[in-house]
Amino acid sequence: MAESEELVKESNGEIEVELARRGNGLGSVIHDLLFGIASDGQIPLSRRIRVSISTNAPRLKDASRRSAQALLTWTREGSTLRVLLVISVGTITLLALTGLLIFMVFFLAATLNAIIISLLMSLAAAGGFLALFFAFTTFIYVGALFVAAFVISTAVTLSIIGIIIATGE
Repeated sequence: MAESEELVKESNGEIEVELARRGNGLGSVIHDLLFGIASDGQIPLSRRIRVSISTNAPRLKDASRRSAQALLTWTREGSTLRVLLVISVGTITLLALTGLLIFMVFFLAATLNAIIISLLMSLAAAGGFLALFFAFTTFIYVGALFVAAFVISTAVTLSIIGIIIATGE
């Protein structure tokens, strides 16, 4: 991989892009993964995703290990307050991710429940207008659940990014 100060030239057809790779840290690998997906609008999205994941996914394991080792070293070099900071940030992250997982389970159950109830009510109803009413009600309900999932996912993602920034990765 390229060093931090070097510029890597990558060609995507006619346009030449220079990327400044910041190293092999977890933040750099995730940046490269997302930049590979969003870099060129002329290539189809599915191909960009496939290429970006195939080139950057093998780096994730090593980057995670290096980041965890760096965090462990940073924690051991510091005082007791630094250890308490790492433990509290880790606990908050674990609780946030657990809350997201529990929400997603309820979200899935509620969505399936809404779809099944809507279909049963539509089948039992006499008339197309009532069936459309229940179908639209289901779409509104599922849309509200998607908005809630997006808000919670954004909050968790921003919390994790804040933790990564706070720890210096």
